[in-house]
Amino acid sequence: MAKDIEKSVSPASLTKILTCIMAIESGRLEEDVLITKESTLVEPSKAGFKPGEKIRLIDLVKAAMVNSSNDAAFAIAIHLSGDVESFVAAMNYRAQRIGMRNSRFTNPAGFDKALYAGNSSTAEDLLHLTEYAVKNPVFNQIARLEQVVFTEQTTRKVYSLKTHNKLLDKYPYAVGIKTGYTSTAGRCLIARAIKDNRDILLVMLNAKTDRWTIAADIFDSVFAINRPNADWLRQSNRRNSGVSRVGQGVYSMSKSRYQMKKKVTNGAKQGHKLKNRGVVSAKSLKKNRKRVARSYASVVGCHVAHDDASS
Repeated sequence: MAKDIEKSVSPASLTKILTCIMAIESGRLEEDVLITKESTLVEPSKAGFKPGEKIRLIDLVKAAMVNSSNDAAFAIAIHLSGDVESFVAAMNYRAQRIGMRNSRFTNPAGFDKALYAGNSSTAEDLLHLTEYAVKNPVFNQIARLEQVVFTEQTTRKVYSLKTHNKLLDKYPYAVGIKTGYTSTAGRCLIARAIKDNRDILLVMLNAKTDRWTIAADIFDSVFAINRPNADWLRQSNRRNSGVSRVGQGVYSMSKSRYQMKKKVTNGAKQGHKLKNRGVVSAKSLKKNRKRVARSYASVVGCHVAHDDASS
C-alpha cells in the first residue's frame, strides 16, 4: 500500500536512522566521545548529558535510536566529523549513495525549523534508508530495544533511557524501528515486524490518528494474506484500493483491512494513476510472483484514514 511516496515532508527524528547507521559503520563504536556544550544545547528529547562527560559512541547510538536523544545525535556528529556542518555534508553524500534521491538533511537529529529548516525526505527514500540499515546486525540489535542502560566513562554515572516506540510493547512481532515527532512533521513511525519468514517495513509520516493501532492492523493484514497467484492479483487490482509491495512483486490489498474506509481513494482510479507513476508493474508481477519472500509496505500519512488529531 502506498500513497504520496515521493512527497517531500519533514522526517523528524527518523533522520537519526541515517546518523546512527553512519556511526555504526564508522568502525569507532568503542571510542569515548567527549560531550561538548554545543551538543547539549538542543531541544528535548534529551538524555541529559553534561559538557565534559565521556560516553562511548555505541551508547550514544543507543540513546539516539531508542530514546531519540537529540544531544546524543549531535554528539555523534561532532565526534565523527569535527562539527555539525561537516557531518551534515557527509549525511547528504551518504544519502545519495544509498539511493535517497529526494532527501536533504540539515542536521543529525531531525529538527526542521529556524536554523535547521529544510530538513526533508520522502517515504520512498526513508524506505530505501531503512532497507539499507536493517542489513546491519548491530543496527537491528539496537533498533528493537525497549530500554538502554549505560554509564559515563569517568564518573560512572548511570543513564537509563526508555523507548518512545509503543508498538514494541503492543505488537508481539514488532522488531523496531524508530519514532519521530515535530509540530511540522507530525507523528512519524518506521516500524518493522517479522513473522513466519515474512519481514515487513512500514513508513508512516504525519499520522493523524493512532499510529500504533494502524501499524498493527497493517501488519496483521499482510501476515494473513497467502502468497498470491496471478489470477488473484488481477482481480484484487480491480477490486481494491491501496498498493502494497510484497517482496519484488506488487499487489493491492483491501482497504477494509486497514480501517481506512473514509478517505482511501477510489480503487480503479488510484490503481490507474499508480500504474502511470510506475508503482505498479504488471511485468514485475509476472516476473516475480513465484519468488515472493518478504513483504514491504510504505505509507505516507495516516491522514488517509481519519482527520482527527488524537495521538
